[in-house]
Amino acid sequence: MATVTTQPAQRRAPKTGRFNNSVVKKTVMAVSGIIMILYLLAHMVGNLHAFGGAEEFNGYSHWIRTIGEPAVPEQTLLWIIRLVLLASVIAHFWAAISLWRQARRARPVAYVTKKRVQQSFASRTVRWGGVILALFIIWHILDLTFGVVNPAGTGTTPYDRLVASFSNIPITLFYVASILILGWHLRHGIFAATQTLGQTNKKRERAVNGIAYGISGLITVGFLIVPLSIAFGLID
Repeated sequence: MATVTTQPAQRRAPKTGRFNNSVVKKTVMAVSGIIMILYLLAHMVGNLHAFGGAEEFNGYSHWIRTIGEPAVPEQTLLWIIRLVLLASVIAHFWAAISLWRQARRARPVAYVTKKRVQQSFASRTVRWGGVILALFIIWHILDLTFGVVNPAGTGTTPYDRLVASFSNIPITLFYVASILILGWHLRHGIFAATQTLGQTNKKRERAVNGIAYGISGLITVGFLIVPLSIAFGLID
């Protein structure tokens, strides 16, 4: 009796290029996000000097500009920090947009499942939250750093600009809404970063999620306490 032999089907080699590319982009997002979180924590602590009054807050603002003197010229280290932060923001947005486009190309046909709907909602919220935060950062710099759009104008002290800005109800409401979006973005981002860097598994997922809520909650409250205190007359 004749026997029929079949050749085993050849397995397609996995496309490691795209996988590695995704890993690199996710790592860029995670690392740049961590840098921004560290900056936010430092910035939050600095803002709390407002409770010490005008002299303390303006003194702190002057100290930031003169860190490193006389070894380096005024604002040298401040500009280094700004450039590192700017590079982190650009890298974060580049990686986010690139990963989003890559995901769309990989799934050209939409399919509906409960899990995908939940993931899409979370992804869209974080993505559009990032766009809103980018616009908020631009406004925030023009308002409190340069005073271009500040009610008190440009020729004023940092403390005067702070009080003038948050004595304005529409500005305060916009700031509060932006910080709440920041908190949500951070909660999602911190958890995603730990996954990317291999620090999350099923056993540690609850603990990591708790840490994400804790850090995002701390930053949210820390950034809201000063403007709300000004709005309610506790700081003037």
